[in-house]
Amino acid sequence: QVQLVESGGGSVQAGGSLRLSCAVSGSIYSRYLMGWFRQAPGKEREGVAALYISTGRTYKADSVKGRFTISQDNTKNTLSLQMNSLKPDDTAMYYCAASPGFLTYGSSELDAHVYTFWGQGTQVTVSS
Repeated sequence: QVQLVESGGGSVQAGGSLRLSCAVSGSIYSRYLMGWFRQAPGKEREGVAALYISTGRTYKADSVKGRFTISQDNTKNTLSLQMNSLKPDDTAMYYCAASPGFLTYGSSELDAHVYTFWGQGTQVTVSS
């Protein structure tokens, strides 16, 4: 089992920054894929960024490229999402997720269905 606990959400004005953290515990293996997702009211869950633990390779949605950075701190078992130049459209509940890393043909690292373990989320609100 894997446990994920997000923190760092809050309210910020447009153009501001926030740093989300995900405390990871349990049986995580080097092949695992870690991701950040978000879901706004009335919208589907959207993949924001993902990272392979073993290689550090990252993936990001086009909407956050140049603004968000995903990173890992293995010594602290923490996954982070640095969010800069925030926009009102970034307002959502943000979730940390973990995947055993076995993607089926046609799936991508930002697809929610490839992730098995989920945190409870942290709210991010960006005002204009």
